[in-house]
Amino acid sequence: MPLALDTRQRAMLLEMGVRVWLPGTDFALADTGSLPVAVSASQAGNAGAPRTVAGQAPPQTGFAARAPASQSPAGAGAATNTAPALSRRDGANDLSQIATLDWDALARTAADCQACGLCAGRSHSMLNAQRGRPARWMIVGDPPNEEEDAAGQPFTGEDGLLLSNMLKAVGATRGDVVPGLEAAYVTAVSKCRPPQGRVPQPAELAQCTAYLQREIALVQPAVIVAMGRFANQVLLQAYPQEAALPLDRQRGKFYRYQSIPVLITYTPQALRRRPADKAKAWADLCLAMDLLQTPV
Repeated sequence: MPLALDTRQRAMLLEMGVRVWLPGTDFALADTGSLPVAVSASQAGNAGAPRTVAGQAPPQTGFAARAPASQSPAGAGAATNTAPALSRRDGANDLSQIATLDWDALARTAADCQACGLCAGRSHSMLNAQRGRPARWMIVGDPPNEEEDAAGQPFTGEDGLLLSNMLKAVGATRGDVVPGLEAAYVTAVSKCRPPQGRVPQPAELAQCTAYLQREIALVQPAVIVAMGRFANQVLLQAYPQEAALPLDRQRGKFYRYQSIPVLITYTPQALRRRPADKAKAWADLCLAMDLLQTPV
């Protein structure tokens, strides 16, 4: 079934290397109660039927360009807390106060944090107050690599370009506010690069989770998209059996983290290695768009 995409979306999908048709992927939900289930056109019994959501009226068009919903001001108040940053000594041993910090204090605390061994590899923290704002989309990636650590932000270089194109294809942007595009908040599951690029330990990820939880509270996303092995492990901690599965068996369904829907998909790096998986990633993003269109 051809998609009714506008010129901009077709251009973005071309950058992703996605052929413009609806992937015939069946989707389900993992223990998420009333979250909507995306149904393929073939399941609807009509090869030309638009994509539908269980229990909801079908959208007017399949995956046509969607006008971004009005950005909710909810969460703006959450960012007005003026609590001071934790001292370096506090940050070394006690992360309990992080849940009270505003963006500026949170960023300063992350930059000084010595709560685990990951700080030894840090040049720049992945938590930047200037990028913090409420957003319906939240992207969580793996611990930063050397290039990301140097830049002080996740998903840089070619990976960052591909992620930006993926977000533009769904009407979102990770950068400055752009008319017609929704804000997307992009972060890493840990705020420091592991020393010498080693594998982060579970205890280290657990320490850093306090920062991610505060980011979620301030951003108040409608959906979290996890991209990466360690991001998946942290965000699927309530689903230990699913967390141990390969990615192809994790994707295509929603989970919950602190009551927020979580979708698993491929990292930009993986998509550059295996361009054939870009169609699957596009199907995942379409599933997230359906959720945003029909929130529960």
